[in-house]
Amino acid sequence: MTDTITLAPNPTNKCFGCGGANDLGMKLTFVQDNANRRIVGKFILGEAYQGGGGMGHGGIIATLLDEAMGKVCRFREVRAVTAELTVQYLKPVKVDEEIVVEGYETEQKGRNLFLAGEIRNGAGEVLAKGTGRFVVIGQKEKGASELRGA
Repeated sequence: MTDTITLAPNPTNKCFGCGGANDLGMKLTFVQDNANRRIVGKFILGEAYQGGGGMGHGGIIATLLDEAMGKVCRFREVRAVTAELTVQYLKPVKVDEEIVVEGYETEQKGRNLFLAGEIRNGAGEVLAKGTGRFVVIGQKEKGASELRGA
């Protein structure tokens, strides 16, 4: 397995955050860091996602954390859904500056995956933190290339 995998929007997925088939969606691209078991994305939100005054909307900030944490389930090759999501808004997220969104696992108990995430600015300051409990609903479906062993 390579050290990193780019997780580009799937052109058939209608997910608001990461789907490529949602015209109103964010079409987020993340990188799966296999060595550190982290999901990382770098974004400039843009004015469309502001709550006002050039700052990111709180719901969009929660979406970014949920998306990053949700992709962490890939390391266990499972499909899971968000059961609980808590966000701490620490500092304003400016829509015209690059941010780094990162998700990782903190614990696993039965079907529950406990995940965490952070949003940082270019200086490394933590702007928002999130924690989530995700419930496993099934195994990840293998794509055609995975089934062939490619």
